[in-house]
Amino acid sequence: MNANKKIFETDIEAVITSYNQGSMLLEAVHSLGIQTMPPKRIIIVDDGSTDKYSLNILNNLERNSDLPIPVTIHYQENAGPSSARNTGIKKTQSSMVLVLDGDDKLEPAYIEYVTRLLHDNPDMVAASSWLHTFGVLNAIVCPTGGNIIPFLSRNCCPATHIFRRAIYEKCDGYDESMRSGFEDWDFFLSMLEALPEAYIGIVEKPLINYRTASASSNVKSMNKRLELMRFIIEKHINSYQSHVTEALLGIEAISGSRLYGWENEIIRSIVNNWELSEASNNFIKNPSYGDGGMASAVRIVSMDI
Repeated sequence: MNANKKIFETDIEAVITSYNQGSMLLEAVHSLGIQTMPPKRIIIVDDGSTDKYSLNILNNLERNSDLPIPVTIHYQENAGPSSARNTGIKKTQSSMVLVLDGDDKLEPAYIEYVTRLLHDNPDMVAASSWLHTFGVLNAIVCPTGGNIIPFLSRNCCPATHIFRRAIYEKCDGYDESMRSGFEDWDFFLSMLEALPEAYIGIVEKPLINYRTASASSNVKSMNKRLELMRFIIEKHINSYQSHVTEALLGIEAISGSRLYGWENEIIRSIVNNWELSEASNNFIKNPSYGDGGMASAVRIVSMDI
């Protein structure tokens, strides 16, 4: 192990937030314990768990002196993920902090790869990696990172990430009023606004194992997407005003990509004589106007089968 690795090894702490997550929390802690470059301490913030099984696991962790990394547990009344993260981060003393949800886990090289990226790029305020989703969805998800411009159209970094403690102090941390989701996106925008040349890096390897479930908070937040986006736009209005063209074009590019994907699926169904869904039939009968929908419908009915 070289000298640089030793610096990283002793200068990063991990914050895990937990709420009724049972044995999943043990998996998250274990994934930190087997890192090729482990954190010097793990701080678990329990956000008001009520499940007895989860509380027993926390108690056992607190009493277990055989863990390879010191673990500190803080209990608080339920106040949401932003509050729990802020509580844990404020208890750290390292120059870099890893934030991890209690139902996710990391590949052994996550900290090594991500901290190396931060070490090599001084203007990078935070970094993470691609995700491997498991549970109801088995997929590789590839966020892009970047400067503030792509982040105005969508979130480009996983909630699990490593950031520089100094940037946290500049942007006042997570917004504790956001309890319905998107608090990580808001935090990234705040970090990127704090320094003119700031950007967020991504290791192009799936080093986060992200648990998916149909009733997860991430899925539920999509039901409030427009409301949450309005909050983010109004909060970061100066950034949106400065880059309004790029923000709108970014959203349009996402919309166009999804429309093109749907068009291809409809064509594939027609070619194979598969029955179209009600939504697809309605789209062809009454295509949307002004967003490329009508052009898409024309291409579909004009295809040479």
